[in-house]
Amino acid sequence: MEFKNLLNQILLVIVLGFISFTSCSQDLQSASPKNEESLDTVYTLPLAGNAFLSSGSGTFSERITNNGLTNWDNEKTVTSTYIRVNKDGKLNLGLKAKVLPSGNTSQVQISINGERRTVELSGADLKEYPIGDFDVEAGYIKIDLQGVHKSGGYFADVESYSVTGAAINEGVIYSNDPEYYYWARRGPSCHLGYTIPTTDDVSYYYSEVEVPEGSDPIGSYFMANGFSEGYFGFQVNSESERRILFSVWSPYSTDDPNSIPEDEKIMLNKKGPGVYTGEFGNEGSGGQSYLKYNWKAGNTYKFLLKGQPDGNGKTDFTAWFYAPDEDNWKLIASFKRPKTDKYLTGFHSFLENFNPEKGALSRTANYKNQWVITSSGQWKKIAEANFTVDNTYQANQRIDALGGANQTGFFLKNGGFFSEIVAPNTKFNFENTAAAPNIDFENLPL
Repeated sequence: MEFKNLLNQILLVIVLGFISFTSCSQDLQSASPKNEESLDTVYTLPLAGNAFLSSGSGTFSERITNNGLTNWDNEKTVTSTYIRVNKDGKLNLGLKAKVLPSGNTSQVQISINGERRTVELSGADLKEYPIGDFDVEAGYIKIDLQGVHKSGGYFADVESYSVTGAAINEGVIYSNDPEYYYWARRGPSCHLGYTIPTTDDVSYYYSEVEVPEGSDPIGSYFMANGFSEGYFGFQVNSESERRILFSVWSPYSTDDPNSIPEDEKIMLNKKGPGVYTGEFGNEGSGGQSYLKYNWKAGNTYKFLLKGQPDGNGKTDFTAWFYAPDEDNWKLIASFKRPKTDKYLTGFHSFLENFNPEKGALSRTANYKNQWVITSSGQWKKIAEANFTVDNTYQANQRIDALGGANQTGFFLKNGGFFSEIVAPNTKFNFENTAAAPNIDFENLPL
């Protein structure tokens, strides 16, 4: 997983905060022409950063590459491309495509909200094909492309749409920066930074997480107990594998774990039965652990994290996961972090998708009943959270991410190209009336 950029951003916004609703609104408007000629403005919508594949079988030979849609041979495959407009009105489309080899032809269908247009394609060179007007409403728009028939083996290679019309007169959002294509297809990550109701040292961080049924597509990572030195949560790795993941960064900044000096390596104190442990890299480096565990959407799971100095200039970080079907706490791992002499700080959660092919799917997590325990043993409820977003959202490449408070606590949602907006840096409050959890700390596995 690619965490370094994401978590560095989270820790920064916890300390400093960023993005007001006003600045966000100004950014959206800055992409919008303001003069009478705006109706003639043409935007190029590249499939490379904005398109996703689907089919009845769930598998396909087609690919979305930096050049757009390629290897398109199946008439059942639907390529959905997304753009957000800020005004109701007409949206006029064109399609830039080529049909190979030379001499072959194809017929394709483009649809928005049930309105369909059919276009005849031919020619081995990229060229613009007019599609026509569609009536759309403000918000995210899905443009579906599907093959009808072809004379050869492939329908076409498709690079982009051209977009104009009254609907884009007051703003348009899509991924137009090649540096963001990969991240935009993953979707924007979003975070909750928690206000801790004490100035005392904090030894434990407790939380509960529920992922609603149907909100757990492959590629999802629901981070429950984030802290300044690492992260702890669960993820969906494949149709058959799910993990409980706990990692701690080395104090030595590098993406290559092999370059970490011996005196700055994360050391394993202990791991639970069946837990894998090792090193990770690419997005920061450090100690990693995970337990393959078939957690289920709709259930509530408990996470407990401990952070305490060892008295010798190092800090021990330990993570436990409560398995309700087994009615006990499981030790994931305990790591010792060198050159660290502190208790727990930087409390946060986040939601991300790490599979760009699944970026059009929606995911949601409910974060509830959160507590910290001071070094003197006092339980303190967490009642306030600050919603923040990543660089993909900030750069207006894609903004389908939000957070808030609900009946059980706080929540995060991303993916799915929904149109609702919650202003980044909005604070939410939740009055937790639950009693402190009953945990037998003396008998936690270690």
